[in-house]
Amino acid sequence: MKAVETGNGVRVLKGGGLDPQRISFDSIPIIDLEPMFSGDAEAKARLAAELRKACTEVGFLYIKNHHVPKAVIDETFAVAESYFSLPDDVKMANHVSKSKNNRGYAAMLEENTDPTGRGDLHQSFDIALDVPADDPDVLAGKVLYGPNQWPEGQPAFRAALETYHREMLTLSGRLLHAFALALGLDETYFDGMVDKPLATLRVLHYPPQFGEIDDRQIGIGAHSDYECFTILAQKEGISALQVLNASGEWIAADPIPGCFVVNIGDQMARWTNDLFASTVHRAINRSGKERYSIPFFFGPNYDTVVEALPSCVDEDHPAKYEPVTSGDYVNGRFAATFAHYAEAQKREAGTA
Repeated sequence: MKAVETGNGVRVLKGGGLDPQRISFDSIPIIDLEPMFSGDAEAKARLAAELRKACTEVGFLYIKNHHVPKAVIDETFAVAESYFSLPDDVKMANHVSKSKNNRGYAAMLEENTDPTGRGDLHQSFDIALDVPADDPDVLAGKVLYGPNQWPEGQPAFRAALETYHREMLTLSGRLLHAFALALGLDETYFDGMVDKPLATLRVLHYPPQFGEIDDRQIGIGAHSDYECFTILAQKEGISALQVLNASGEWIAADPIPGCFVVNIGDQMARWTNDLFASTVHRAINRSGKERYSIPFFFGPNYDTVVEALPSCVDEDHPAKYEPVTSGDYVNGRFAATFAHYAEAQKREAGTA
């Protein structure tokens, strides 16, 4: 059996091989988010119950009626495809190593999400909340805050990603309200913890893999996400995402028109004392086509202390994890995943 090291401990994978089990999409629930926009209390309560069931039993779900315009999603896919087709030297001008806060371009094999792997077969471009260099939090050395870097002569790329990021912040607020209700909390419980969130938008390009594949080098290795939750857009018709279920089997999470995929991250698992499952997943692009995806990683403010919520602990269920600030947790996971980020942190600390 293979084990995967995550920020919340080791997960054991039951089966080997690269093929997911193909079963009905009913196994990954579809949640209608419309009640979070309509304001109907009874409908919100029903949604909260469905969301709680999905998060405790699966950890992955689809959301529909999310109110993000299709045109915004389509434009972001279009500019991503155009950007990743640029020559390597043009993209490397904005390499993440030139950013103190992990923003910009990363080439093939530079990320290694699974510590047992040999590098991930994708290239990426990251932005996050755009915080000026003279902001007090940036000056205080909170390295996940800071300005984005952008490729020169690509105004459409910047405009599309900034628009998409704004849409995701709005959607994340609605979704976090739903999570609060699902946990038996006041709808606005988390609001004061996410007014300056660690919210990263990434566009990804996965080339197709053919023939015999080394499971140590796939599109993105088995991992769990670091933040509270991830909202993922996938291009229709291209299968790659696989989710590890409670039985240790890989389940396909193919695109569904009009839906985002949402998965629970490690910080939400810590908040809920593992009541909500932070689910291991991976991507293997054997579609024969280029694959593009757009994940948005949403987490609380840098200094927010992530510890078990009062509604998730009792005498029989003591807190499993030590409290940790959001910034310290994500910093540690980035250092474990990105070699360039770990080296930059060492240089900043004077230990390199």
